[in-house]
Amino acid sequence: THAARLAAREEAARRSAARSARRDALRAELDALATGPAPAEGGDLAARAAALAEHADALGAAAEAVRAAEESAGRLKLADGRLADAAYRAGFGTPAQAAAALLDPASLRQLQDRADAWQAEESALAAALADPAPAAAAALPPADPEATAAALEAATRRLRAASGAAEAAAARCAQLDALSADAARRAAALAPRRAEAHRLASLAQLAAGTSPDNAYRMRLETYVLAARLEQVAAVASARLHRMSAGRYSLVHTDARAGGRGRSGLGLHVMDAWTGRPRDTATLSGGEAFFVSLALALGLADVVAQETGGRRLETLFIDEGFGSLDEQSLDEVLDVLDSLREHDRSVAIVSHVPDLRTRVPAQLEVLKTRHGSTVRHHTSPQTA
Repeated sequence: THAARLAAREEAARRSAARSARRDALRAELDALATGPAPAEGGDLAARAAALAEHADALGAAAEAVRAAEESAGRLKLADGRLADAAYRAGFGTPAQAAAALLDPASLRQLQDRADAWQAEESALAAALADPAPAAAAALPPADPEATAAALEAATRRLRAASGAAEAAAARCAQLDALSADAARRAAALAPRRAEAHRLASLAQLAAGTSPDNAYRMRLETYVLAARLEQVAAVASARLHRMSAGRYSLVHTDARAGGRGRSGLGLHVMDAWTGRPRDTATLSGGEAFFVSLALALGLADVVAQETGGRRLETLFIDEGFGSLDEQSLDEVLDVLDSLREHDRSVAIVSHVPDLRTRVPAQLEVLKTRHGSTVRHHTSPQTA
């Protein structure tokens, strides 16, 4: 305000001085005109009238300038009064003292910045004082710096340990990434070998009878033996047909076994009386004996065929005859006699008394208190 008033005062003083000079000039001209116009010499009246009109206009302008100067002087006086009042209210005795205390623009800006900073700080302090959290914190018990320092040190140690663990984990992750990439590369390189291994494993499982594709769970060797068993069953059926008076014959079956059992080496006995196959488990003791005997003879014949015609010259039969009835015994012995007709020896181990009259050459074991002895003798063969 003081600077604005000083500027207005200087402007008013400048205008007042200009108008005072103009007033003095106009007064001098007015005094000159008051002495009367000079007589025109050789001039006409119209020119004189124009000159007078021009002088009249100049006089009017001068009068207006005098009035403006007087008004300016009044405003200047009023401004001087307001300036003195403002200087007094600002704490100065005179306006000159206020002008002497006027700061340069740089200092004024510095003071303004400090005032703005103080005002911002005051606002921040007022906001902080209005926050209930500091008041609540002030109501709490005093802090324990030593315990806090110990907690800070422990937290720092944990932070360092965690940082070390994080770095180690990052290193392990990098190693795992490298190993994963190497494993993926090796897996891609091993893909053809894995496919070949899978194919071979599938073939091995199929041959071992453990593959889901092998519905019969039949091993490869079982498959080969099944073909031989079919031959043995076909040859043995001829013997069994004669021993059972045309009732029984053997049939190979590869029906799937129940549960976890394997198939491929199954045998059924075809009963001509019922026209249905029977499981070998349903045979009686005598029937099971001559079925087993027929299989043994059939196996001997097949082995002879597979070995270039070399026959099994001797056959031992241990027991089993006691479970046969008289007719079945006769039929079995007839089959054994037919083997003897082809220069093959058949030895029978038995306690059946009826065999003594049917077998001409015998080795009898005699039990005594001093041990057992063997006696060879022949018995007459009955018709």
